[in-house]
Amino acid sequence: MKIYIIGSVGSGKTTLAREVSKKLQIPHFETDNFVWTRRPAGDIRNEIEVRDQLLREAIATNNWVIEGVHIDWTDVGLQEADQIIFLDFPTTKRGSRIIKRYIRQLLQLEKANYKPTFSIFRQMFKWNKYFEEQMKPEFLIKFSAYEYKVRRFQTDKEVKGWFHQLKNQKRELPIP
Repeated sequence: MKIYIIGSVGSGKTTLAREVSKKLQIPHFETDNFVWTRRPAGDIRNEIEVRDQLLREAIATNNWVIEGVHIDWTDVGLQEADQIIFLDFPTTKRGSRIIKRYIRQLLQLEKANYKPTFSIFRQMFKWNKYFEEQMKPEFLIKFSAYEYKVRRFQTDKEVKGWFHQLKNQKRELPIP
């Protein structure tokens, strides 16, 4: 099973990807980690060739869940996916999730791939707005080529229903 999860910051894509990975026992990849080499002293942006190679290596595996918000250079992942999940929650819900995440990270109840600074916290709201105004329309156009495998969820109930169906498909996964 190859599942690609897309959504803005605060949409729940990382949480869902982790749950899917755990339930189906398949690798989980974050497109942010293709873009960045994570280091305690600070992240370093990967060269485009490195980023693209990391993506190609991930999609070459038999089963995976990839999540992220990157567009265009990730098209090969959309093509290879069996299912594309678009988490399209309202901006207000994403905003409240950003706030909760930031607090949980400050309290060290939730781990982050980055240092949870106030500057990053503020930036997430800008990214959220940019996604809604710029990226979402681009994704919707892009998804028209993959209509048969795109699932668009706007509520937690829809996501839970899909996840319940997915758990039942686990028995049908090909052996890696």
